[in-house]
Amino acid sequence: MSKTRAIQIARELGSRRFQAWLVGGCVRDLILGRQPKDYDIATDATPTRLLDLYPQAQLVGAQFGVVLVDGVEVATFRSDHSYRDGRHPEQVVFETDPKQDVLRRDFTINALLLDPAHLDHPAGHVVDYVGGLDDLRNGVIRAIGDPIQRFEEDHLRMLRAIRFAARFGFTIEPDTFAAIETMHQRILRVSPERIREELVRILTEGGARRGFELLDASGLLNDILPEVAAMKGVAQPPEFHPEGDVWTHTLIMLEGLHAPTPTLALGVLLHDVGKPGTFRIAGRIRFDGHVELGERIARDILNRLRFSNAEIEQVIALIANHMRFTHVHQMRESTLKRMLRLDRFEEHLELHRLDCTSSHGHLDNYEFARAKFGASPPEELRPPRLLTGDDLIQAGYRPGPEFSRMLELVEDAQLESRIQTKSDALELVRFTFGPPAVARN
Repeated sequence: MSKTRAIQIARELGSRRFQAWLVGGCVRDLILGRQPKDYDIATDATPTRLLDLYPQAQLVGAQFGVVLVDGVEVATFRSDHSYRDGRHPEQVVFETDPKQDVLRRDFTINALLLDPAHLDHPAGHVVDYVGGLDDLRNGVIRAIGDPIQRFEEDHLRMLRAIRFAARFGFTIEPDTFAAIETMHQRILRVSPERIREELVRILTEGGARRGFELLDASGLLNDILPEVAAMKGVAQPPEFHPEGDVWTHTLIMLEGLHAPTPTLALGVLLHDVGKPGTFRIAGRIRFDGHVELGERIARDILNRLRFSNAEIEQVIALIANHMRFTHVHQMRESTLKRMLRLDRFEEHLELHRLDCTSSHGHLDNYEFARAKFGASPPEELRPPRLLTGDDLIQAGYRPGPEFSRMLELVEDAQLESRIQTKSDALELVRFTFGPPAVARN
């Protein structure tokens, strides 16, 4: 829809003698043979004129001349001046020359212009004022103009440079990378929400391992995730982890991610975050309590970066359960079924698979759990309850701490197919806990 509408809007603006170019990520992606997520238009039409032409449009960035027309972002050419807070320009000037608009952008590969009339055949029809085409061909992320100035204007651009390099498998031009190394601590001036969004995209858009290697090399990792940086150099028992230290193990797992959910990717990143704080040698290297410590550290990180409660709880669950797979063959049937019915169990399975393939390579526990999960319909993992607290009260039991034990006992027996009816459940409770106090009196 946005592609068709973008072409229509550009033609409508052109018919009124305004310039209208496709610009930014959509042009970059088209040249790379990728499907753009959206299409943005840059024009010399002012915001006031755009709102006259499209009364239904929304002014989403009044200061920056950005108007949303039927889902297509249409922005007036502008130049930005006097950045002071590491994000927002103090002065914006609307321009009529598209070159001025291009020069205020972040990287050369994001500063290409394309006439929408040639959208399906962009080769040879791109306007390039900054050498972006050559950088696309050579696989280079290069800041436009002075990289220090570009990153001073918006500190988040340092993370964006790394995200693009990771996503496309590009290198970062030496002066651009040197500027990040010089300025990396300024990332701490950026809001946690903006950092969070870039980190999630580094983790999920492809090239997560490369992204975190660049974060580490640039100094940014220690700024925003010092708990992850602490994994470097933490040795592991070679009989279980021949691949090396905790950091290397985590990088290999990140490399194995394929279009992951944000929570799975975060679970992979943080599943061993408790190991640096629990390292000890007792006969061999051990990490006693690393899961519990990892849960606490991960919760601190995720709260610091303003993740939602639902996301936090899922990541914590992934960390809390990732070592339980080593016991699946010995679990009681009820215990195993409770594990299999964890929310989004597919993520637990995938984290365990990556954990194994990135270390000792043994997948027998994974295959066993996967087969059990595939053979267990939801109604078998979570059957209707045979007994409730109200049923226990009606049977004469007084509410108290033992209620939860009684109900768990009944559910265990039900999951293990030892009982099938309410009367079976009540009989089991009476046999195990004795008759209700009323009956005893």
